[in-house]
Amino acid sequence: TMLQDMQKKVTEEGKKEEELYHKFICFCKTSGGDLDASIEAAKEKIESASAELQAKVERKAQTDADLKEHEASRAEAEETMATALALREKEAGEFAKLKSDLETNIAAIGKAVAAIETGAGGAFLQTSAASLVRSFAMERAELPDATRQ
Repeated sequence: TMLQDMQKKVTEEGKKEEELYHKFICFCKTSGGDLDASIEAAKEKIESASAELQAKVERKAQTDADLKEHEASRAEAEETMATALALREKEAGEFAKLKSDLETNIAAIGKAVAAIETGAGGAFLQTSAASLVRSFAMERAELPDATRQ
C-alpha cells in the first residue's frame, strides 16, 4: 500500500504538472502574439524616432549655417555703416567750414553794399570787409579775370 500511495501521489503530481504545462503553453501562445506586436510597434517607433532625429540634425545644421551667414552679413553691414558714418562726419566738417566761409563772405558783401549805398566807396576799400570781398572775388567767385580787378 505504500507503493500504491506513492504511485497515487506521483500520478497526482503528474496531472498537476500537465495542467501547469498546458497553462504555460496557452500563456506562451496568447502572450507571444502580444509580444510580437509589441516588438513590431517598438521597431516602428525606433525607425520613426531615428527619422525624426535625422531631420532635426539636418535642421540644426541648416540653422547653424544660416546663423554664420547672418553673423557675416551683420559684420559687413556694421562695417559699411561705420564707413558711411565716417564719410558723413567728414562731409559735415567740410560743410561746416564752407558754411562759415560763405557766411563771412555774405556778411562782408552786405557791409560793402551798405558802404557803397552810403557813398563811402573810397573809405570802404580801406576796411577789412573790403579785403574779404576782394579775396572772395579772387578765389571763389566765378568771374572772368578781367572783372576781378
